[in-house]
Amino acid sequence: MKSPLNNDTIAALSTPSGVGAIAVIRVTGKEAFKICSGIFRKKNSKETDLSQFDSHTAHFGEIKYDNSVVDEVVLTIFKSPNSYTGENIVEISCHGSRYIQEQLLHLLVKSGARLATGGEFTLRAFLNGKLDLSQAEAVADLIASDSASSHHLAIQQMRGGFSGKIKQLREKLIDFASLVELELDFSEEDVEFAGREELKKLVSSLQTVIQQLIQSFELGNVIKNGIPVCIAGRPNAGKSTLLNSLLNEERAIVSDIPGTTRDTIEDEIVIESVRFRFIDTAGIRNTVDVLEIAGVERTYKALQDASIIIYLFDVNELTINDLQKELKDLKQYIKNSDLILAGNKIDKEDFKNIKQKFASKDEILFISSKAKTGLDDLKDRLLTIFKEKTSNIPETILTNARHVEALQATNDALSRVSDGLDKKRSGELLASDIRNALYHMGLITGEVSTEDLLNNIFSRFCIGK
Repeated sequence: MKSPLNNDTIAALSTPSGVGAIAVIRVTGKEAFKICSGIFRKKNSKETDLSQFDSHTAHFGEIKYDNSVVDEVVLTIFKSPNSYTGENIVEISCHGSRYIQEQLLHLLVKSGARLATGGEFTLRAFLNGKLDLSQAEAVADLIASDSASSHHLAIQQMRGGFSGKIKQLREKLIDFASLVELELDFSEEDVEFAGREELKKLVSSLQTVIQQLIQSFELGNVIKNGIPVCIAGRPNAGKSTLLNSLLNEERAIVSDIPGTTRDTIEDEIVIESVRFRFIDTAGIRNTVDVLEIAGVERTYKALQDASIIIYLFDVNELTINDLQKELKDLKQYIKNSDLILAGNKIDKEDFKNIKQKFASKDEILFISSKAKTGLDDLKDRLLTIFKEKTSNIPETILTNARHVEALQATNDALSRVSDGLDKKRSGELLASDIRNALYHMGLITGEVSTEDLLNNIFSRFCIGK
């Protein structure tokens, strides 16, 4: 995608393609009003120049082509600079017929507009100062959000929560950078405008905040993409049945033959506005089957990547000693994951006997994947763990890998500044490292940007946004 010169007018379908009751086509640019005025006739009005209508008003009328009515529509007008892109915008709400959508877009192009590329409306909003770069990226996250938690993060970033924090840090550093740069102009007079102790304190405080932001990415990424929950255990423990029961569909093949699952199977559900990403894994056991060995290796990888592990075992097959041994073997893979012990197949034996058998481990949840007994308790345990993980989260959370990379580069540059202060390096070297830190911080919000960077970011957007 090429960056626009901001002197042409673009059009795109902004609602999902397909048949629906209503579709919205968006037009933005210098000639938006002129192009749309040429094809629109307002009902019960002789006025045809849209530029004469007030901003933020809606008008009912007809779109005509060669004296034939294409559709009855509602046009909403937004005048520059008070619009999403900062330009004149017309939004055409038409009937959702694919034919009508195609005809309107064809008519707009014939009248002087061109079809927009992915993310071009939001790119123009950025170029015209309506959004900074991190806010623009949050727009894509907001569109993709499918749970309350991911929606909350996207809204916070779109409103400038994260970029505001970065701008605040950057302004503090700019103040000192300007003093260090000023010293270079008076280098022959050996003056010091920027207090080295104050600068060192500032660098230390900046690094503390930056490191907290970097550390928040793990949690932010999990909330944004869904909390990975690995379902693990021996073959025939009922893992695939549990996945199917949680999803209320036959997602995984279920069989009494051990080792049926040879690969990881993923799917997602939202529990009380929190998205969990469940991974059904191959049963853990020693085997000579080449495919099953590969499946078990993937199980170990899923265990290491998971935020939560549900270790499922058959209460009828295992003794408490067997369970203790398996958990001991599992420890090397758990790392920082939370563990839920789930005793399965309680429908096959008297429940009192089962509870007595595993009485020494009171943290066990007893369930029946097949009968769907105890699944509400399992969901409650998952939500409790999520709430514990997020109880002390910082106000600002990172969800974007690009931001993390930029902050890590910023932190490295600040480390060099701190080291330079300790070793009493020249102002010229300090200034170079400070400029480097400012550069990487600017990449986050867009104070510093390149065409390749913008193309990379906005090409991921859907067309019409």
